Amino acid sequence: MTSKHPTDLPPSHTPKPSRGQTTIRAILAVGGGLTLVVLGSLAVDYGLAPSWLTGQKPVATAAAEDGSGLFTPPDESTIPDDQFGQSVRRGMAIFNDTGTNAHDFVGNDLSCSNCHLDAGRQAYSAPMWAAYPVYPKYRSKNKMVNTMEDRIKGCFTYSMNAQGSPSGGPPPYGSDVYRDLQAYFFWMSQGLPIGKKQEGAGFGKIDKPAQEPSRERGKEVFAANCAVCHGADGLGQKDRNGKQVFPPLWGPHSYNWGAGMHKVDAAAAFIQHNMPLSQPGKLSTQEAWDVAAFIDSHPRPNDPRQVGGITVEDALKKWHHSHDGFYGQTIDGVLLGTGFPAENQAAAPAAAGDSSGG
Repeated sequence: MTSKHPTDLPPSHTPKPSRGQTTIRAILAVGGGLTLVVLGSLAVDYGLAPSWLTGQKPVATAAAEDGSGLFTPPDESTIPDDQFGQSVRRGMAIFNDTGTNAHDFVGNDLSCSNCHLDAGRQAYSAPMWAAYPVYPKYRSKNKMVNTMEDRIKGCFTYSMNAQGSPSGGPPPYGSDVYRDLQAYFFWMSQGLPIGKKQEGAGFGKIDKPAQEPSRERGKEVFAANCAVCHGADGLGQKDRNGKQVFPPLWGPHSYNWGAGMHKVDAAAAFIQHNMPLSQPGKLSTQEAWDVAAFIDSHPRPNDPRQVGGITVEDALKKWHHSHDGFYGQTIDGVLLGTGFPAENQAAAPAAAGDSSGG
């Protein structure tokens, strides 16, 4: 497959609407009672969110002055006006609207920024400034040393369900998709030491709940706190032009059974630190676990490693037996892990021996 730039940005950028204009147009397209919520979502996506929304404290230096130790990535205005800066901007565009700017390799309705909030800048939502300096590293998921390119390939394979994309898989090694994303991550992480885990990395930690997570209680938490954005059916919301505004949390157009977010503990940590979007930290530990259990006990695309006659039972024993999750369980009469009809999910299986990991 021939590698090519995924966006149409020429060496010197063509005029485009300002962020504010883009945000306003999207808000007007949605209309109705969700206007303020849409404003919050788009502001986060485009890096315009105030500190009360993102949970980040504004600081003037690389490390927070309040003693929290949180790194503050550079402002977009500092991206250099040269060829490297052009690559950084292309990477940022891919990150914020992956389905448009890396269309051939995305098999669902998600963008990178749906899980890595504030364009990959927000602490405790797996910020990219914290991830870039710790690669290459060994990952137990695929039992090999992974480069950053390997890691991004895994995100396309699992979180973006690339096997259901027009190309039938993630970008090939050497693709400019990887090159531009890595340029963006490198620029964002400048000033951090190599190989040292940073405060704010990943989704953070979450305590075990007092009670076992309950889907029934989680359903109530979801209805009260999540449905306004993600829809009562959990399938996300689009504006009247078909643009995805809020991501689907389950169903054929969400992350698949190989993605890290299908693990209840990972989803619970992300939710407690980042959701609801306008009130991060609102939910108790118990509520976060309960709603994560509710979300992750719904059908979603199949695990792309499950090829060559591997059954759900086989995959459960091989990949899904050691973490909190619902893979392989029968919920509401449905065996979770079987995916969806071919026309709604994978167009082609992942290549055998795929080294990626999500």
